[in-house]
Amino acid sequence: MSNYLDNLNPLRKEYFKILSPEFPEWILPYVDTAEMQRLSGISMLCGTDYTKIYNYLSFNSTLDHSVGVALMIWNFTKDKKQTLAGLFHDIATPTFKHCIDFMNGDSEHQESTEERTEQIIRGSTKIMSLLEKDNISVSEICDYHIYPIADNDTPRLSADRFEYTFSNSLFLYGAFTIADIKRFYEDIVVLKNEDNVDELAFKTPEICKDFLLQTLPVFATYDSDPNRTVMQFYADLMKSLNAKRLITVDDLYIMSEADVNNLILNSGDDYLVKAFKNFQNATSVFGSEEPVSGKYCISVKGKKRYIVPLAKQNDGASRINEIDEECKKAVEEYKLLKRSKYTGFDFDFKPYEN
Repeated sequence: MSNYLDNLNPLRKEYFKILSPEFPEWILPYVDTAEMQRLSGISMLCGTDYTKIYNYLSFNSTLDHSVGVALMIWNFTKDKKQTLAGLFHDIATPTFKHCIDFMNGDSEHQESTEERTEQIIRGSTKIMSLLEKDNISVSEICDYHIYPIADNDTPRLSADRFEYTFSNSLFLYGAFTIADIKRFYEDIVVLKNEDNVDELAFKTPEICKDFLLQTLPVFATYDSDPNRTVMQFYADLMKSLNAKRLITVDDLYIMSEADVNNLILNSGDDYLVKAFKNFQNATSVFGSEEPVSGKYCISVKGKKRYIVPLAKQNDGASRINEIDEECKKAVEEYKLLKRSKYTGFDFDFKPYEN
């Protein structure tokens, strides 16, 4: 039996059972590889777990998310290649996840770190051995973007987008219950979208509407002032550690978040330690339309995340905002949400330069 399955808590097991009533045990050797297990120490919430601004119910790891995505894909396709592409889609995720995209200047698209996926898979003797045994080539599983059930463009519904919406809402925010997830998920079928491409869709417009209206408030947190501030702060911390030769970019693909946090606190650099402790104890951020001097102040845009699902209509399917006025209004208002031009913390910090 896999150590991974043994260590799951009862709620996670119940949740996974909804995603795939029969757990595909053939994926467990892949899950138990070192490259995948590393993701157990990386949060889905990009550094926001480590400040008092947020009070999450629990920790939602990138490993658990990846397994959840794989289970969804397997449930709807029973295709090993698509399922593994979903399982591996975050294998190249660095410590603090999309904070490193912020460090790379990619705060809006958050895709700059994906280029290492194939490299990491090919560099794993264990994964390569398992793929050979299953007669699957790396090219068939290293890019989940080629499988529309696994991934597609915002605001369409894909397994990746669906899973983190479910798990973050359940395990972090308490915005969904197990009953909510069961109701939504059991209404899902695969239909052709407006481009005649397979997409996860709702059979029942009323359930689709409820899903959209319940999820928009959760999605609104992802590019909020606090989130963007936290992510850019971690990006600046990583820049500073790198400038002082305390960490390399490659280290971010090896170390856990706890490891890096401890490295900062034990770095001996009083300036970085003080800034990090101020960050840990922060309970809010400020927003401003003008730059604020004497404080940590940044101006970055975030990625607008949301889902506008398809709902079945006679023999076809339509976006729920095209057939329901309340949904149309809600989506339009969400897209127009105003964010502060400048945000920051009530303490000063300027990152070291290389």
